[in-house]
Amino acid sequence: MQRGRSCHGKGLSLVGAMKIDVLTLFPGMFAGPLDESIIARARRNGLLQLSVHNLRDYTHDRHKSVDDRPFGGGPGMLLKPEPIFEAVEKLATPRTRVILVSPAGRTFNQAIARQLALADELLIITGHYEGFDERIRARLAHDELSIGDYVLTNGALPAMVIIDTRGNDIRGATDFGPRGGKATARRLLAGADERARVPKR
Repeated sequence: MQRGRSCHGKGLSLVGAMKIDVLTLFPGMFAGPLDESIIARARRNGLLQLSVHNLRDYTHDRHKSVDDRPFGGGPGMLLKPEPIFEAVEKLATPRTRVILVSPAGRTFNQAIARQLALADELLIITGHYEGFDERIRARLAHDELSIGDYVLTNGALPAMVIIDTRGNDIRGATDFGPRGGKATARRLLAGADERARVPKR
């Protein structure tokens, strides 16, 4: 992709590769974590095409503004729709599933990870400020996800969590096959509900 950049410095565009685009205000945050482990191997082997795009590249004013007052009034600042609409028009195809990442989304879990595994193309848009203009949710997004009931400075880390779970489903990314199957997930997550209910002393 012309405006995006690969975290390895060179993009992968092999036919059949899983394709993930990320739209963010903080592209530099993605360089380290996604250059390691299974995700890095998948990208080196042409199994994952991952590009990170700076939302400010889709602005047209001298200040590269991406935020505005809420449409219809309200507190705080929201990510305004115009740059995001332009970016989605440029980056997405009819096969792309557009995911917003914000504290207001439904809580991400293994079941949702399996749903995302059915998509060949993902476009993950990371939140910031007070969240997204409602027009973005209504007209662009297929889903809105959160990684927990707490507030981070921006949506970059949750986006990386979602991407990392996708790495477990990429055939050829590990020496022992995909790790994201139902049986493996049940084994690794066994007892998680019980541990969550019983605090440590």
